[in-house]
Amino acid sequence: MAEQGGGGAGRKTLPPIRKSLGQHFLADRRALTRIADALQLTGSETVIEIGPGRGALTDLLATKAGQVIAIEYDRALSAVLRQRYAGTARVSVVESDVLKVSFSELAGLDYVLVGNIPYYITTPILFKALAPPRPRRAVYLVQREVAERIVAPPGAREYGALSANVQGVAHAELLFRVSAGAFQPPPRVDSAVIRIVPRDDPVVGPDQEEALRALVQGAFSFRRKQMRRVVRSLYDIDAERADGILAAADVDPVARPETLSPDDFARVLREGEVGGFRLKVRR
Repeated sequence: MAEQGGGGAGRKTLPPIRKSLGQHFLADRRALTRIADALQLTGSETVIEIGPGRGALTDLLATKAGQVIAIEYDRALSAVLRQRYAGTARVSVVESDVLKVSFSELAGLDYVLVGNIPYYITTPILFKALAPPRPRRAVYLVQREVAERIVAPPGAREYGALSANVQGVAHAELLFRVSAGAFQPPPRVDSAVIRIVPRDDPVVGPDQEEALRALVQGAFSFRRKQMRRVVRSLYDIDAERADGILAAADVDPVARPETLSPDDFARVLREGEVGGFRLKVRR
């Protein structure tokens, strides 16, 4: 886990770093400024910040946004932040597990999202934020390898289920890398900042997103298998029916999952449903 910090409240009032939460506070002012700028704020937006830590990014956001809602899991840090921003009406602090709050209930339907994503729950947070209603845009500081997977194109070594699921509903771009030395204490890995913006043309509608995710994740569990075998296994059907689905979806039956685009997976899903077949994998 990495959390913003390094500025914020006075040093004497700061609670100790909790290794159990993997806390690494981003202390590089230039990197913090670039993260805030990546949100492209105009001054009226509501910003949800995940993991404000010691408030270094929060300080910047408070000067650029209309409202900042900071979600902090650490009780001691939450108390410090509440005291720090007690006189700042545009900043509110929510002490909670980010996976247990509703972004839309906190901020309404029009908001942007930013923050360091705790490395051990990166994927659940990403998918939570990608569920409708999605933020207008999101900027995350994540482990560099995860960022590279998210933006990887089909056929690339890093391309996988996370890539296809994110790219099916959003545009993702890697903005810049952040070295371990930018944090206090330094983590053992490098990080990167990504921006994710919802697509105007997602490959499936909201009612099919869960099924698409199940199909993609199931397919990549057979990463080295051909799509004929993948479809046979995921739908529990024979080769003839599998070939029929793939032909209708215009997908080569000998292609492997890592070469399929999000649109390809969406067509397979639709043709499977047209044929009356149901995925035999857990959603």
